[in-house]
Amino acid sequence: MLSVVIPAHNEEASLPRTINTIHGVLSAAGVPHELVVVNDHSTDSTWQVLKDLTREVPTLRPLDNDGPNGFGYAIRYGLERYAGDRVTIMMADLSDDPHDLLRFHAAMDSGKVDCVFGSRAMTGAIVTGYPRGKWLMNRVANLFLSVVFQIRYNDITNPFKLYRRSVMDGLFPLHATGFELEVELPLKAIVRGATYTIVPSNWYGREAGESKMRLLPLIAPYMRLVLGCLREKWTGKRS
Repeated sequence: MLSVVIPAHNEEASLPRTINTIHGVLSAAGVPHELVVVNDHSTDSTWQVLKDLTREVPTLRPLDNDGPNGFGYAIRYGLERYAGDRVTIMMADLSDDPHDLLRFHAAMDSGKVDCVFGSRAMTGAIVTGYPRGKWLMNRVANLFLSVVFQIRYNDITNPFKLYRRSVMDGLFPLHATGFELEVELPLKAIVRGATYTIVPSNWYGREAGESKMRLLPLIAPYMRLVLGCLREKWTGKRS
């Protein structure tokens, strides 16, 4: 079964469309799945919306994060509780394309790989509504990571990836509490020898709600995380 973990903080406006769209695409393709949506201390009606949606979407598993709040904490809460044999992380604003998830699923089966990584910067990918300055910083950061870790992958910061449970279990304990979890997962997987393939993945700017990501506060936690993964790569000692 495929598990989709979705963190949600004040996403009442986005969730109905997101949940119904992902469920519709996966169900139409006959993919057994669960949608693990983690309500992360929302102050709007996100939790009530999720409870209401369970009457329409039988594969929806809403969870209420009763631990610390934050993007990384919410995803970790879901990753500690999903039930499938493979897992992906998607955003509550439907910026990720559920049809790409079908391609991830097929690529994992046909390629016999541990992970499938999406790339928004690969030929064939569609990116719309991404602020130009933010995209430039994204490209610089990914170039830096690919050079430092000596890998031929140009979108490490893209959280939209598919992992086998055996690989995900081997990444624990996780340390990121915020958006830096986007790089902790793939870097640990790569450093620890997981096999992977890369496929184009689309990205669409949100249509409802507000983005929670702020770039400047992320620099320090990102660098701490990257240095920790580099230390593991060089010494073989896990953090």
